[in-house]
Order: sequence, then C-alpha cells, then structure tokens
Amino acid sequence: MNIIATAESEEQAEALLDAGVDTLYVGGHPFGLRLPRALALDQIGTIVQMAHARGKKVIVACNALMHNEQIEKLEMYLSQLAEMGADAITAGDPGAIFVLEKLTLPLPYIYDAETLVTSAEQIEFWLQRGATGAVAARELTLTELEKIQSKLDRPVEVLAYGPTCIHQSGRPLLTNYYHYADLDEQSDNDRGLYLRDPKNPDSRYPIFEDEDGTHIFSTEDLSLMGELQRLFDHGLHTWKLDGVLLHDERFVDIAALFVEAKKALESGTFESAGFSNRLRALQPQSRPLGTGFYLKNPDDVK
Repeated sequence: MNIIATAESEEQAEALLDAGVDTLYVGGHPFGLRLPRALALDQIGTIVQMAHARGKKVIVACNALMHNEQIEKLEMYLSQLAEMGADAITAGDPGAIFVLEKLTLPLPYIYDAETLVTSAEQIEFWLQRGATGAVAARELTLTELEKIQSKLDRPVEVLAYGPTCIHQSGRPLLTNYYHYADLDEQSDNDRGLYLRDPKNPDSRYPIFEDEDGTHIFSTEDLSLMGELQRLFDHGLHTWKLDGVLLHDERFVDIAALFVEAKKALESGTFESAGFSNRLRALQPQSRPLGTGFYLKNPDDVK
C-alpha cells in the first residue's frame, strides 16, 4: 500500500514522514499545478534526501499543460530532478513525456491527465509507453475505479482525501478583475477567497490563484475514510491525500490518521465508523466532508 501526501515545505515534509506517509508529492512553478506551495529545486532536493534517508519516496509534479516557454525550460528541470534522485514525476502532457523520453533519464513518470484518465484501456496505452502508474480522474465512481484496477497490474492512484478542482484557467482571473474594477486588492491564497452560489448562501467555492492561473474548488473535501475497506479489498492501494487548501499541523494530523487506518486494514482491525468520526473531529468546520461522485451509480454520472 502507498499513501501519497502533498508537502508544502521541508518542515511539513519531515512531519509527514514522521507520521508514516509512504510518498511525498511536491513541485514548483511552472510545471506543477495546484500545489500547497510552489517549491524551488533546492527545497525539493532537501526533501528527496530527507525521504530517502527514511526509505520513503518523492514524486514531483510536472502535470501542467505545457506551453512553448515551459517546454523550453523542462529539459533542464527534468535533468536536475533526475540528478537529485527524485523517484518519479507526474505528467499528462505528451510533449512533456516526449522530452522525458528523449533525455533517457532514470526518471519514471506516472500518467496524470486529470479528467482524461477514465478507462483501463487508456491507462494501458500509457503503461505500454513507459508510464509506471496513473492518476485516476476524480469524477469516476468507485465502481468504475474497481473495474479499471481489476484490468491492470500497475497502481491506479485514488484521491482518498482533499478538494476537487472544478474549474481551471491559465489566466489570473481574480487579479484581472481587480485591475478591471480598479480595486486595490490582493489575490493571495492566504486571504481565503471564495465564490458563493447566489441560490445557496451557505456555499463556499475556494478560489486558488497562483503563477499558474486560477483554480476553483468544490465546496467540500472528498473523503474515502468510510470506504477504505472497499478500496483495500479491490486492490486500490494507492491513496492520495491532498493538502492544497489545508496547511500546517492539521493536514499532518489527518495524514497520520490515514496511516493508522492503513495499518488497521493490513492487520484486519479496521473499523470505519471510528476512523470517520476522528476525521470529522480534525476537519475544519468551513470544509464539510463528502464522497463526491465516488458512491454514485455510474449511470447517474453524466
């Protein structure tokens, strides 16, 4: 089993490793999207050394849809990642995969094209072209994920905890609006900005804007804590914990709870209600937990 957790700093990376996560997920501008913090190469190098010293791994996000200027910089970036010993990258842009193959670096890639990854056949296509795994689309149901994993002998990554991105633009939409409206406002993520559905005054859609554009997230965090036994029984053993909207110790505490749940599953002592209650106690009140599309009938998801 493999628990992958995002890390926003060297300090949080160390805390997550101490909590027992198996793999850290980090990255930086302009190649990685929707990261808690964009890290510089020297910071990623420090995290790689830290993880390897504990027998753990580091995946680096290269999951952006690349433009010409990014592709021109990518070769040097990948070479430096390989030199520092990063264990894998995520990539969904065929141009990025082409550059990686051309360089013949000892740097595996996990296929991550977000909403495009929806069938075992598509994943098999990329596995036969060198991918070592795939990140499943977050709009899939558990029934579909189980069917996909049953056809593959490589791991399919499932989001077990965290927000879902429902809109992405490469442009700084919020900043552009401030300029248009002649407002002296800042759009940094620490302000906690939200969109609200006028028909639902309680709705809060987080707006995340950084150098890579604007991202709008769902009103709730996905959680499969109550379904971990089902994941375990169907061979879905690669879980992603995404802390893009949740920082510092609270995300570490939640990661530690999933590590504890993994150990309970492996020992046959997992009890979903207790773990789900403990997760709800850790969860910020402003971010309700839900199961998104996971528990829906595939025929009902159009």
